[in-house]
Amino acid sequence: MLNFGLFGTGHWAAGTHAAALATHPGTRLAGVWGRDPAKARALADRYGVPAFGDIDELIAAVDAVAVALPPDVQADIAVRAADAGRHLLLDKPVAFDLASADRLVDAAERSGVASVVFFTNRFHPDIASHLAAAAATGGWHGARATLFASIFRPENPYGGSPWRRERGGLWDVGPHALSMLIPVLGAVTEVAAMDAPRDTVHLLLRHAGGPTSTVALTLDAPAEATTFEVVFHGEDGFDPVPRSSGTAVEALVVALDQLVEEVASGTRDGICDVRFGRDVVAVLDAAETARAEGRTVPVSAR
Repeated sequence: MLNFGLFGTGHWAAGTHAAALATHPGTRLAGVWGRDPAKARALADRYGVPAFGDIDELIAAVDAVAVALPPDVQADIAVRAADAGRHLLLDKPVAFDLASADRLVDAAERSGVASVVFFTNRFHPDIASHLAAAAATGGWHGARATLFASIFRPENPYGGSPWRRERGGLWDVGPHALSMLIPVLGAVTEVAAMDAPRDTVHLLLRHAGGPTSTVALTLDAPAEATTFEVVFHGEDGFDPVPRSSGTAVEALVVALDQLVEEVASGTRDGICDVRFGRDVVAVLDAAETARAEGRTVPVSAR
């Protein structure tokens, strides 16, 4: 049984992380830390566990950490947890800058901890099996991905998130697109980017070996224009990735399956670890430079 400390108290932490940790037979929620002590106490009381006032005290009390906090806050906590030998369940993106993502990978490699970054779609079994089949088929010339969300509405729990308002779709839904494109088309080697109305970002990506993909991202689409579409194209025509009918909690339980198995077996070769999370940040970092400077930017490989 893996004892987890949960860092975060917001909608995603409470409704997804805590719920999955309480559901999975191989994990136990052992404590909660949050930037708002009152919210931390309320969430901890809901699950009958203690609320911690100190980050390192909670890290010391558990086997693993689950982090559902803004990426810049997450990166520091994750490095401290890895340095303490605690296994990692993180959210995307793992950081807001490549230097922080590299420090995280270094810490995980030094300590040998297991890690999973929760790119939600990669852990929906129907999407995962589709991507695996597409990768095995090969012959793809590229893909188009359009991820248009509309979160700045009163009923949306993510619209008040300061980092999402500041960083926009590139950093919020961009990782979802990359998590599906890279396994099929290969690593991204260079990026061009252009801004468009309603805080939309358009990316042109070159993948290792020659395929190219186009990606359009926003969090502020008109309500009538929201979509989540990824379509590969190649020798055999077009291959759209299906939308999953599963919930985020169900997907996170699958991610926990992987983490628990890696801890038990000692293997460190699962999908979506901190190394993959770092590579996604490298693409996003290059895209920021490309949109600011109006040029094609190479992606920094590790």
